[in-house]
Amino acid sequence: MDINLLNNNEVAKLSDLVSFAHNIVIICHINADGDALGSSLTWAGYLEQQDKAVTVIAPDLYPDFLQWIPGTNKVIRFDKHPYEAGTSIANADLICCMDFGALSRAGAGIEDAVGKSKAPIMLIDHHLNPNINAALSISRPELSSTAELVFRIIWQLGGYDAMTKDMAITAYTGMMTDTGGFTYNSTRPEIYHIISLLLAKGIDKDKIYRNVYHVFSVDRLRLTGYVLYQKLKVLTPYRASYYTISRDDQKRFHFTKGDAEGLVNMPLQIKGHRLSISLREDTEKNNLVWVSLRSVDDFPCNLMAEEFFNGGGHKNASGGRLYCSLTEAELTVRAAIRKYADRL
Repeated sequence: MDINLLNNNEVAKLSDLVSFAHNIVIICHINADGDALGSSLTWAGYLEQQDKAVTVIAPDLYPDFLQWIPGTNKVIRFDKHPYEAGTSIANADLICCMDFGALSRAGAGIEDAVGKSKAPIMLIDHHLNPNINAALSISRPELSSTAELVFRIIWQLGGYDAMTKDMAITAYTGMMTDTGGFTYNSTRPEIYHIISLLLAKGIDKDKIYRNVYHVFSVDRLRLTGYVLYQKLKVLTPYRASYYTISRDDQKRFHFTKGDAEGLVNMPLQIKGHRLSISLREDTEKNNLVWVSLRSVDDFPCNLMAEEFFNGGGHKNASGGRLYCSLTEAELTVRAAIRKYADRL
């Protein structure tokens, strides 16, 4: 099965960029998820095997359930170490942007630092409509994850044989988390061929799953029950639902980053349901509500996210934000669902 990704021009350009670089910085997006970290660390592993000095920078804190991933101990957080991270960007002769298509997704500090850098940028991403001015843009929105792109690139460059077990773990983690355990964005047969190649490196896929999805606190479980029983609004005629998580809710259940992960998928277990939306109030900024959308089949929640929630993403998994109160956000959700009623 052919899993090569790049055309000849892209291979040549990538090879030139890597060959002439020594200090390479890899950047992922705000609120890094498993794919952002997994793809970044896998790519870092490959570049280190090419005798490159590599620095991986995350803009801010990422969830506890990703802290176990091999290599995270070497990730520099820009919010905690802005001077160190900024110096690395300033000294870079190649900057790799992983899993995002706009520099604003890396935060103002990183956006400013990259803007001042003279280093060429390489973009590896699978989101729609990237707008980063990159020397090489490897954008494949049709693929499951940025981690899948990275694996395919490494394979095509002849790096599979030298791929370590840790690199296979990070690649698999990225693919698994960005597909909800291979339940969406994962119908192409090539992804399962890639999984078999990763398994051949000795990874324990069941343990990886447990490390991500079976490590929640008692408070997280109680929050889940509370949201499903008290907060879930089921709009049966539209085959859609939404829920809110307020600041008070988060305080009550000792919310930590990542505790809402996966909750938005659960209402889709309702028979016939096609859309689920989560509204979570920011704990620090007033009038900021984080929006997550999940859908099934052909409902385009990415279009809804773009039109109503200042966001975007994939057809079945998208996100955004609203600059308003939680009550006003609910009104926006209801308006969005009514607007898209004929597609639900």
